[in-house]
Amino acid sequence: MNITTLRLLLLLVLASFSFTAHAVPEIIHWQTDKGLRVYFEKARELPMLDIRLVFDAGSARDGKNPGLASLTSGQIFHGTDKMDLITIAERFDDVGAEYSAGSLRDMAWVRLRSLTRPKSLDQALDTFLSVLSGPSFPEKDFRRAQKQALIGLQAEEQSPSSIATKTFFKAIYGDHPYGSSPSGTPESVRSIKRRDLVDFYQQYYVAANAILVIVGDVDEAQARQISRRVDQALKLGKKAPAIPDVPELKEAQRIRVPFPSEQAHIFIGQPGMLRGDEDYFPLYVGNHILGGSGFTSRLVKDVRVDRGLAYSVYSYFLPMRVKGPFMAGLQTRVDQTDEAIDIVFDAIRTYRNEGPTKQELKSSKKNITGGFPLRVASNSDLVDYLGVIGFYELSLNYLDDFTAQVEAVTIESIREAWQRRINPEHMVTVIVGGEEE
Repeated sequence: MNITTLRLLLLLVLASFSFTAHAVPEIIHWQTDKGLRVYFEKARELPMLDIRLVFDAGSARDGKNPGLASLTSGQIFHGTDKMDLITIAERFDDVGAEYSAGSLRDMAWVRLRSLTRPKSLDQALDTFLSVLSGPSFPEKDFRRAQKQALIGLQAEEQSPSSIATKTFFKAIYGDHPYGSSPSGTPESVRSIKRRDLVDFYQQYYVAANAILVIVGDVDEAQARQISRRVDQALKLGKKAPAIPDVPELKEAQRIRVPFPSEQAHIFIGQPGMLRGDEDYFPLYVGNHILGGSGFTSRLVKDVRVDRGLAYSVYSYFLPMRVKGPFMAGLQTRVDQTDEAIDIVFDAIRTYRNEGPTKQELKSSKKNITGGFPLRVASNSDLVDYLGVIGFYELSLNYLDDFTAQVEAVTIESIREAWQRRINPEHMVTVIVGGEEE
């Protein structure tokens, strides 16, 4: 997993974790004629507009072509029948607009940021919609991207962190769509053709399979007009089929991948929870105490402070469309691997059985609810947050209710949820580093 992807994953996690009721503006929601779901939030502080289209077109839709979603999102802005890559870039640059596209396991997105000056916004939006209505995926650019993807895969084969991540997801998800790496394999990437990108785009980048987020210095009437233009640029299409549920792990598994390094990269975990999970808040607040609060977490105290076995140790839930992973991770010297793993498991078992202390819970709640102003400092932050709400069909009151939901978590609710949902006896442990056992 590269740094950019990790940051995006963590941003999606944070996007649903830290809000206070008094800081949440009004969210307005409607649907276009084609069923495109729109989420609008007015932000008059700056003469800027942020637009984000989110599609159910992540790597979970790769099927027999792992890496296809990533290649497709990466090539969207490389040309149309009337504009090549340079022309598109120049048209955006002329008016100071920014644009991007990307994908994760669940979703893919295209994004535009523009000044709201009429001339600037008109040109930026015209260019953006021209690309959306018909990216051409030039053969030459596709071949270049394919070669770059293969080079990236070679680099991942030399990265113990990437090896550990791929091995972990494959171990806990198996043949489930989440089990494949978004970057694919050398074999799958080589087999992908330009036509596959075209077909993938035409199937999944459609109005029925998307949400539109608009945040910035426009009123509702202007936002509705923009949504109609986006609606017209997209084909109707169909909503992607539901992703299958994730099966529970039936037994513990320990996987060691030999790697010539002094440090062992270790991941421990299992399928965790989905977005909108009934146990979402007790699991999240509980994990904040266990391994999600940095230097004040229990895992840091047990593994780093008390025993000096690792510089960094953490745990987190990554909720997705269906159960995303619960993962604890650390790096330690190869000769300390078994000791460090035992300590992490002991900490998880103890926490699962006993729950947090009153002071831990009080401090955690204060930390979670107190960080909101720093996390909504820009329109781009708000776009990301609304993208999460819209894509996972969370309540429009989700942000308003967040603080109350956090405050309602008790020691008992944490302990009960963790005992139901977290099972150390069925967890996967992945170790990359050292010799084969």
